[in-house]
Amino acid sequence: MYKTILLAIDMNEPSSWEKALPVALEQARSGGGKLHIMTVVPDFGMAIVGSFFPADYEKQALAEAGKSLADFIGENVPGEIEAAHSVGHGTIYKEVLATAGDIGADLIVMASHRPAQSDYLLGPNAARVVRHATCSVLVVRG
Repeated sequence: MYKTILLAIDMNEPSSWEKALPVALEQARSGGGKLHIMTVVPDFGMAIVGSFFPADYEKQALAEAGKSLADFIGENVPGEIEAAHSVGHGTIYKEVLATAGDIGADLIVMASHRPAQSDYLLGPNAARVVRHATCSVLVVRG
C-alpha cells in the first residue's frame, strides 16, 4: 500500500521508536515499501549559545548521529526490508516535513510523545507534522 515510509525517531528516546518501529516495519512488509528512518539534531537556536561549543561541534554531532542511525538500522531492521536513513538539522517538525517531501514519502510514522509530555494528547512535534504533512501520518501511541 505505502511505497515510501518515513519513520522519525529520537535516538536518545527509545519511546520514540519502541512501538513505532514495528508498525513502520509492518507497513513496509505489507506493501513492499521502502523504509526511511530519520532523526534530527537540533541547532543551537541562538548564536550566543553556539559560542560555548567547539567550532566543529555541530558537524561532529551530525556525523555521530548518522553513524548511530546506521547502526540502529543494522540492528533493528530485517535485511528483507529496503532501508535508508538521514539526519536532519534544525527544528524537528520542519525537518520531518522537509525530509518527507524530499523522499516522496506517502506515509510518516512517529510516536505520539515522550513520557515527560504525558499530559499532551500529541507531542508538539507530532501535532505539527499531522497538521502540515501532505501525506498520511500514522501516530503510534506511546
